[in-house]
This record gives sequence, C-alpha cells and structure tokens, in this order.
Amino acid sequence: MTKKNHDADVAFIQALAELLRENDLTELQVKRDYGADDSLNVRVSRHTQQQVVTQVSAPTPALAAPAATPAGPAPTPKTDDPAEDPGAVTSPMVGTVYMQAEPGADPFISVGAAVSEGDTLLIVEAMKTMNHIPAPRSGKVKRIIVEDGAAVEFGTPLVILE
Repeated sequence: MTKKNHDADVAFIQALAELLRENDLTELQVKRDYGADDSLNVRVSRHTQQQVVTQVSAPTPALAAPAATPAGPAPTPKTDDPAEDPGAVTSPMVGTVYMQAEPGADPFISVGAAVSEGDTLLIVEAMKTMNHIPAPRSGKVKRIIVEDGAAVEFGTPLVILE
C-alpha cells in the first residue's frame, strides 16, 4: 500500500467515525475493494457515548445486538427516556423510517389516533425491503418519537402507545 492510499484510508476511517457520531449509530461496517487482491475492511463501533473504537480487519460476523430489557411494572415512569416507557414500540431492525406508504400519502398514524393490534404504525426500510411495523396491541398513539426518513437502530423507540 502506498503512502497516498494509507492517507486516503485514514481519512476514510475518520469520516466513518464522524458519520457514526453525527447519526448516533453504534456500529458501521464497510468493505472497500481496490482491485482483485486488494481491499480494506473497516468496522467502526461505539460502545459508549465518549468512546469510539475503530477496528480494521478481515470480514467477521456482526456482533449480536444487546437484548432489550423489559420494562418493569412501574405505574408512573419518572424518566424522560422513551425506551423505558411501558408503551414504547421499538424498532426490530436497523433501517430508515417512513411514516407513510409512499411520498405524498397520508401517514399511517398521528398523535391521538386509535390503533388496533396489527395495524401498521410505520415502515422501516432495510436493504431495499419495506418492513411494516405492526401495533403490538390496541391503544392510542401517545407520542411519535421518530421523524420520517430518520435512520434507526435495533431497539430504537419509535412510538409510544397508551
């Protein structure tokens, strides 16, 4: 590898780390092919808000995402963290959120709207596949946490139902 490629790779890794921080992601993995026998595999992951770990290596299977902890039977949550709300509906995957079936269409839900179990709350696009996220139970939409077009990770709170 030449000095020029090395400098470009360092700048590329720094740009990935910045992208990770700006979009509040925990992990990003990219493979760059330079030729038949020359490639760069980079995985950048963040374990805490202050620590960014960068690893350059051969391709490895993705690490398992941490399991979501079930919310306890707290009658009135005193935290502002939507993930700890017992009515939180979380993302089952990494992807991009869409609030309507197609651009210009009415959104699936709005704050205050009643939903039935199985109704589509929103769509999470992952790898060019549109995944409808159903309501886990009937209720009323108390809060919509994500915005249309936002990137989400596994376990990200999307909507809070009453």
